[in-house]
Amino acid sequence: MKIYISILFIFFFSLGKSQNAPQKDSFVKDNFTKKEFYIPMRDGVKLFTSVYIPKDISNKNKYPFLMQRTCYSVAPYGENEYKNKLGPNQYLMKDKYIFVYQDVRGRYMSEGTFTNMTPQVERKTKKDIDESTDTYDTIEWLLKNIKDNNGKAGQYGTSYPGFYTAAGILADHPALVASSPQAPISDFWNDDFLHNGKFMLGYFRTFPVFGVQKTKAEKEGWYMDTFIKPTSEDGLKFYRDLGTLKEAYDKYYKNNFFMTEIMNHPNYDEFWQKRGLLPHLKNVKHAVMTVGGWYDAEDLSGPLNIYKTIEKSSPKAKNTIVMGPFSHGGWGQEQGKHFHNDIYFGDSIATYYQRNIETKFFNHYLKGNTKEDAGLPEALMYDTGAKEWKEFAAYPPKNAQKINFYLTNGTLKNTAGQGTSEYYSDPGNPVLSSANLKDFNGFTPKNYMSEDQRFAEGRPDVLTFTTDVLTDDITFAGEIMAKLNIASTSTDADFAVKLIDIYPEDFKKPAEKKDGVIYPNYHQMVRSEIMPARFRNSREKPEALIPNQKTAVNFRLQDVLHTFKKGHKIQIQISSTWFPLFSVNPQKFMDNPNMATKADYTKAFIKIYDDSAIEAEILK
Repeated sequence: MKIYISILFIFFFSLGKSQNAPQKDSFVKDNFTKKEFYIPMRDGVKLFTSVYIPKDISNKNKYPFLMQRTCYSVAPYGENEYKNKLGPNQYLMKDKYIFVYQDVRGRYMSEGTFTNMTPQVERKTKKDIDESTDTYDTIEWLLKNIKDNNGKAGQYGTSYPGFYTAAGILADHPALVASSPQAPISDFWNDDFLHNGKFMLGYFRTFPVFGVQKTKAEKEGWYMDTFIKPTSEDGLKFYRDLGTLKEAYDKYYKNNFFMTEIMNHPNYDEFWQKRGLLPHLKNVKHAVMTVGGWYDAEDLSGPLNIYKTIEKSSPKAKNTIVMGPFSHGGWGQEQGKHFHNDIYFGDSIATYYQRNIETKFFNHYLKGNTKEDAGLPEALMYDTGAKEWKEFAAYPPKNAQKINFYLTNGTLKNTAGQGTSEYYSDPGNPVLSSANLKDFNGFTPKNYMSEDQRFAEGRPDVLTFTTDVLTDDITFAGEIMAKLNIASTSTDADFAVKLIDIYPEDFKKPAEKKDGVIYPNYHQMVRSEIMPARFRNSREKPEALIPNQKTAVNFRLQDVLHTFKKGHKIQIQISSTWFPLFSVNPQKFMDNPNMATKADYTKAFIKIYDDSAIEAEILK
């Protein structure tokens, strides 16, 4: 079996078995006593919970709780089986807390039924439950049943556990004083599986994890036999052979409840609206530190939107955001020499965050004076172009100025033109999302977020707009908007927009480099996003395009902090397909484009008017 296949299945196995296998003679076993409980929730459902209690706990040496709730298993199971590490980092583990791990409803050893992004109940009765009530009930039980706690609780989690942490903020338990949602989902419409409602086909292999219900208590992954095994080193072949999204669904996932929900809800209807967390984040009273990665291909918008929402709705909250040069959850494990794909960003970046930011946050609020500020920056953001951490008193920075870069005749100008640029889009021959065919065999996409985009430039179905060589540094800091004026011969179309940093042709190879990479003229992706034109006016009520009529399609590319260096160029690429990262738009307006057949595929000529622009916040 090829190495790449073996690595993939090691990851699958870790999900089903244990993400933290037991280890002999560990620090954990020497310093903690493990207990397992079924903690009852208000509706009678019992959630399996592992608690690691410091052995030196006493009435004179009390400890706070630090909790993670997860759908990915709290393994290993058994009071004599220990994790080899506890908490979000080694420094907090050695400082010692009462570490708590809980299987959420319907997962592994817990009772109940699993729901993706459990809808938040706005007005609760004694019988209503959601993730915030489960968090509240768990903390309440722990306070009453674990002796010699100090009366304080904190929570953390990355990815799906990050969502449970973000929802747990709403528990509003008086003992909950610190929460750190990391790579959290905030709205399924624009995180993970969907981007502006567009299905992320690159996630296709993940659905067994999230769409198969268990029928009994499970210590191992009951969904393992439904994974799709790679059969070729050329991962693109698998996606080409899938056919349409409907054909792929019919072949692999007809019995997968989550994929069925996605297929049957193409618009932002009540199903998705109920799963949006942001409208509920009000009156936050305790300290929150939200963490994300600029190259997180799964959950980039979640951290940014959660921070901004709390900042707006709860101005008195101790609210902090950290964004580093990480892929999904990359801050949790030190690389040493920190690369994302081909790009080197520095040494020991995860260690810097863990030791100086994360540890300080939890130690201060859980063991120090909760009423005082921890002394952390409001926003600690990594500039991915200058390759350095920057601190801001507000985010987006107050001294950032909005500037339009107009898309005019292949160039980026500060004034609008009067003409058009045109390309031909064929759903049957889509633009590829990567030149790395091995990456398509991955569990989720990762590298494309900073990948060299030279492979797409020059295709007749990709438009490029490029500045002259920059004579000064220019820093993009904050939100980016694509403000497109388009016309298509078809009744629907997607618009994929990429912001690219072009290195100089005489760029010297860096000391820290990947072998075989041509760094001169490297086209580094900085930010990107996709938007179906059907949702240009309303996510709830999609509208067809009127063929050949000029139409505005405006959408956010999500945030960025990136300095384009003197001697570099800024480029925008636009296309209407982005495969296999995203499913193909048939380019024919349909009530449910997820059910399109190849007979629905419509070729189109698409114009981008010269008064289209990319609006960026530029740091002055």
